[in-house]
Amino acid sequence: MTVAAFALLMAGFPVAFTLAGTALLFALLGGALGAFPLGLLVALPQNIYAVMTNEVLVAVPLFVFMGVMLERSRVAEDLLESMGRLFGRVPGGLVLSVTLVGALLAASTGVVGATVVTMGLLSLPTMLRRGYAPSLAAGSIAAAGTLGQIIPPSIVLVILGDQVGIAFQNAQFEKGVFDPETVGVNDLFAGALLPGLMLVGLYLGYEFLLARLRPEQAPAVRADEAEAGGTGRRLVRALLAPVLLIVAVLGSILLGLASPTEAAGVGAVGALMLAGHRFAAGRGYPILLGAGAMVALVLLARAFDLRIQRAIVPLPDRAALVVALVLVLALVWGILAALRHVAQARDGEGRPVLASVARSTMVISAMVFAIVIGARLFSLAVRGFGGDALIEAALLDLPGGTAAAIAAVMAVMFLLGFVLDFLEIVLIVVPIVAPILLKMEMPGGGGVDPVWLAVMMAMNLQTSFLTPPFGLALFYLRGVAPAELTTLALYRGVAPFVALQLLALLVMWFAPGLATWLPGVIYGD
Repeated sequence: MTVAAFALLMAGFPVAFTLAGTALLFALLGGALGAFPLGLLVALPQNIYAVMTNEVLVAVPLFVFMGVMLERSRVAEDLLESMGRLFGRVPGGLVLSVTLVGALLAASTGVVGATVVTMGLLSLPTMLRRGYAPSLAAGSIAAAGTLGQIIPPSIVLVILGDQVGIAFQNAQFEKGVFDPETVGVNDLFAGALLPGLMLVGLYLGYEFLLARLRPEQAPAVRADEAEAGGTGRRLVRALLAPVLLIVAVLGSILLGLASPTEAAGVGAVGALMLAGHRFAAGRGYPILLGAGAMVALVLLARAFDLRIQRAIVPLPDRAALVVALVLVLALVWGILAALRHVAQARDGEGRPVLASVARSTMVISAMVFAIVIGARLFSLAVRGFGGDALIEAALLDLPGGTAAAIAAVMAVMFLLGFVLDFLEIVLIVVPIVAPILLKMEMPGGGGVDPVWLAVMMAMNLQTSFLTPPFGLALFYLRGVAPAELTTLALYRGVAPFVALQLLALLVMWFAPGLATWLPGVIYGD
């Protein structure tokens, strides 16, 4: 079944239908031969219903909407231009700018395709024209664009958090713990923050050293070509929008003010209002008022009890409820004004921005959930044929124990990244191997930390965007790159960044506190 699925994927069939169709075909054949219990398929509708009603996964379309809206509102363009002017006169300044912008966009959008395409269109021709080595220019853009998968908020972390959370509870049940601890997406967001920043530091360090050791590959922009006037003010204006969104979304999650799904809703509304203000051309007063009302509502909810369904409501709370109602009306006014300005604005192809954003969100979200459903059926078929028992026996029989089992899973996930997308790996491999690993004991005592394991998997999965032949970031960049950039130069350019990702994975192996320290500080042990 697995070989057939790989063959069909390599032939170019859609992933979701390949996984579901292969699993269903082999399940029916196995049932006819008495090797598969067809009663398992009865659980599939309930499984799909559980997926579609999962509140955690509601964050996926909201984060997609936020990312696409920010990309269409040209936030990346302003950031790239401002950073380029600020660092352009430093050797390697343009690649450093690309990495910093990629990190900022990762923390505010988390959408790899939009980031890589935008930076490829804007920065790659400029770097090639300035004499940068094609491999370095292309590699830095592709690598910076993938930071959105490890720096929260990230769609990978949302889906991975859902899968690992279920696996962790099942593992505790099998250990006889019937009051299990829970692991959520917010834990993974907190756990992935420091490793993500470490990876950004590794990228910047490599680019800085390369520019110093081989300045001909990353020359500085001549002083007479750089524009220094007003650069600081322009950079502050460009940074304001993404920083505000990062504080609103990531800050609300890490501080416990909102769940990831609620924060995604705030991020979607915030991205809409930021885009509306950019397109308002000096007529954005209602949007600013609405944004202020949204912030005031959060502060008011922290200071007063705004629940309406109470028998007795004290006078201060009544007054706060009246103020909250006024703020809600101001927020609605601001949202409607932002919708009007975004709907009237046009993108580069002459289409209304709001319509194109809604369509892109629908297409991407439908693709994600179709793959989720197809992968659920495939995993169900693997279990029906006893594949999970075979994998568990193989991992338990490894001579190195738990450490060897985790290393084997990481190696398999890395190799799968050459031929599969991160979604397929998360939804096929993780539900099978995560419960097995989380039941095992570490050599020093205690079980495998689920947050550490999930962040290790997320860092590993990030390499799948850069590893040929099917790395998505390579496809995105190749589609918008100038003709003079060869495919070989692109592959050669991403190789050092893949090595840096593996180095980060190795550091996390020996220093698990990078992933577990911040969740422990914020949420307790």
